[in-house]
Amino acid sequence: MKEQIDNLVKLQGIETESNRIRSILSNVTQRLDSLSSMLNEFEQTTKDEELRLDDLEKNYRSYKSDIEMNTSRLKKSQERLGFIKTNKEYQSLLKEIEDVKTINSQIEDQMLEGLEQMDDIERVLADRDNEYKKLSEQVNSEKQTITRETEKNNKRLAELDAEWKRFSSKIDPQLLKIYFKVRDKAGGIAVAPVKDAVCRGCNMNIPSQMYNDLRRCDSLKFCPSCQRIIYWKDT
Repeated sequence: MKEQIDNLVKLQGIETESNRIRSILSNVTQRLDSLSSMLNEFEQTTKDEELRLDDLEKNYRSYKSDIEMNTSRLKKSQERLGFIKTNKEYQSLLKEIEDVKTINSQIEDQMLEGLEQMDDIERVLADRDNEYKKLSEQVNSEKQTITRETEKNNKRLAELDAEWKRFSSKIDPQLLKIYFKVRDKAGGIAVAPVKDAVCRGCNMNIPSQMYNDLRRCDSLKFCPSCQRIIYWKDT
């Protein structure tokens, strides 16, 4: 019976490690997606800034065109001043000239503001370009690490599966059924050591007589509290 229990303990150890690895592997896609999202978000923010810069440049060109058109209009109006015959027409044309000058002044202010904004965005984009290179290298490095870890874990999982088959074949089929039943009811841990008369599966004391009987390993024993298979563990 001792050999059978030892094999159960080994089987459980294999399952525990296998479950740990499967848990890691189940998160691989999420980890890779998270890294890709990080890079995509950075790229999208950069694109948004580039679009904003493009809009500002279009506005600047439009303002420049308006200035040129108004300047041409202003020149023609000023040339007409020498040919005006009445004071009323003269004053009206002067007002028109001042209005155009005011409009041009306002447009020039908007152009200056646009230039400042464009300079700011260009500086931001230059910084982001360097940041992107660093982030891209970091993301690619982490993806490579995850890929290597995944290959290593898959290899280890295959080894554990082979070990599980080897040890399970050594266990009495009826005992294996009991093990599976207990495991399913006890949260995945079917076998627990007992040290100092305490079940390490639930941390509850077991009866003295049962504790003494465990030393002999001549029969299967179950914890009265958690119903796990228990075995003697040297202190």
